[in-house]
This record gives sequence, C-alpha cells and structure tokens, in this order.
Amino acid sequence: MLKDKTVLVTGASRGVGKETARACAKAGAKVILHFNVNQDEAVALAKEIDAVGCIAADLSQKGAADRVWLKAKTMAGSVDAVVNNAGVYRETPLHNAQSWEAGWAEQLQVNVMAPCELMRNAINDWGSSGGAIVNIASRAAYRGDGPDHAGYAASKGALVAASKTLARAHAHNNVLIYTLTPGWIETDMAPSRVEARAAAVADIPLGRVAQPQEIAAMATFLLSGQCGSATGSVIDINGASFMR
Repeated sequence: MLKDKTVLVTGASRGVGKETARACAKAGAKVILHFNVNQDEAVALAKEIDAVGCIAADLSQKGAADRVWLKAKTMAGSVDAVVNNAGVYRETPLHNAQSWEAGWAEQLQVNVMAPCELMRNAINDWGSSGGAIVNIASRAAYRGDGPDHAGYAASKGALVAASKTLARAHAHNNVLIYTLTPGWIETDMAPSRVEARAAAVADIPLGRVAQPQEIAAMATFLLSGQCGSATGSVIDINGASFMR
C-alpha cells in the first residue's frame, strides 16, 4: 500500500507515533522516525522495522521542525509523506499566570508551529509532484477540553484550521492533507487514576478508549492515496463521545 514511499513520523518513540511507524513499515514504506525523548525506544523501533533512521529534535525549539525536514531529506533523498503526531498536553490554569503563559507558549510551538513548518517544507519541496500529510489533532479542537487545558484545545483547533486551509490551497498539486481528531487514546496521556479513568470511559458510548493501533491504521490508509478525494477532511476517532 505504501511501497516505495518514504514516510516521516514525528513523536515516533511511543504511543500513536510508534504504532503508526510500525503500520507504515508493514505497508511497505521506508520510515524515518523523529523523537524527542525515549531514545532507547526509538532506536529499538528503528531496528525492529528497519527504518531509514532516527532524528532527535525538541520541537518546542524554534527552527527545530525545519532541521528535522532537512535531516530527513538528507537521510532518504526525498520524503513522500508526513505524519505530524508529536504533541504536548500542558495545563494552562487561569489562576497561575506563569503556568498559563508557559503552557500556551509550548503548546503553540509544538502542536501548531512545528507541524505547520513541516507542512510548509513538504509542500514547497513537493511542488506539483504531490504527497500526503496526516495531522494528529484532538477531539478537543471541536469539543473543547477541561477547564485547565484551554491552551491545548486552542492549539489543536489551530492545527485543524491550518490543515483545511493548506488542503484547499494545494489539492491541485495532488498534495493530500488529512486531520485525525481522536478522543482518549490508550497512551501515556490517557487518565490513569481509577476515578479519572472511570469518568473518561463513562463518557464514551463505545465503552473504551481508542487503541493507538486504530489511529495508526487510519493514518496509514490515508497516506496510501486510495481515497484522495477525502483530502481536507477531519476524521473523528472517539468512540462516539463527540459527533459533529
């Protein structure tokens, strides 16, 4: 399905990124892994899937995404597809000005600027040859989040808007851009306390949080180009906990 395609996956050392890298490799892609933390896990995954290579970068730093793109091209010669999975979830409480400002700044940089910079690099390099991008946003982009996470919801809403805009602008060059908006996923970000876990699951009609493999399967299918007319779409994966 992805034979002869090179796919860059950000935040690939764990969770959704890790499973997406595995799924893309299984579909025949050559995969480049980006990570910030968990170097041992990233290296082990690279060996497991015979990845092209690993790129370490802190996407909260300005210019980091540009450097990731350049390194990926140097490793592989060209990059055909991108999965913008890396993200952070920080509190932005109203009562704490310092945490508010720091949380907003980090989330806007990692969750918005970095994926948009990678999209800009990809679109400029692809020209009329085309390529595919899947952005991992969140249900929070539409539903909002908890009272202390306005910054997170806003950052994911911005990513959705940017994705739609660029999809509209560059579809004529066969640049395909999709956005996934999951709810809770079985990753390190999922609620772990018994009470919080029960409340989260109770809010999901399907009765469980999503597995990272489910997100990976959808991303891999979209990257294949088998449904190019879906470009610009936002796909909810949240067990019917929020429907638009």
